[in-house]
Amino acid sequence: MTPRLDFKAAAPAAYQAMLALETKVRGFGLDGRLVELVKIRASQINGCAFCLHMHTADARAMGEREERLYLLDAWRESPLYDDRERAALGWTEALTRLADTHAPDADYAALKAHFTAEEQVKLTLLIVTINGWNRLAVGFRSVHPAAAGDAG
Repeated sequence: MTPRLDFKAAAPAAYQAMLALETKVRGFGLDGRLVELVKIRASQINGCAFCLHMHTADARAMGEREERLYLLDAWRESPLYDDRERAALGWTEALTRLADTHAPDADYAALKAHFTAEEQVKLTLLIVTINGWNRLAVGFRSVHPAAAGDAG
């Protein structure tokens, strides 16, 4: 894949604004492993290899199990995720696929059952942020780092 544009260099002030939002969202106090699962799931849906590379590495560094990372795309069929994670993942999918889902009441009910009103807003802003990063990385064809000897 050939990068289209270095968006950081092309618009440094805009990039800094996005980083400021990311920094704020990271400071919300949501569980770090849950945050990474949400980022990975949105990035899977959006086909963002750059973000998948980054957030799977971050999840592993936080102690996330490989098995849960491998099965994340099929979280509905796996017993490896608890009810709170399922609510967050359902909300992530609903908002990431907003044009198709229109944020169904059932997904919101699950969210509301496991997250306080404040946490609902924080989680939603997390989803907004990762979807923004995905659109920058996919749109401008950001390429993730490759290990020595990898094809490509």
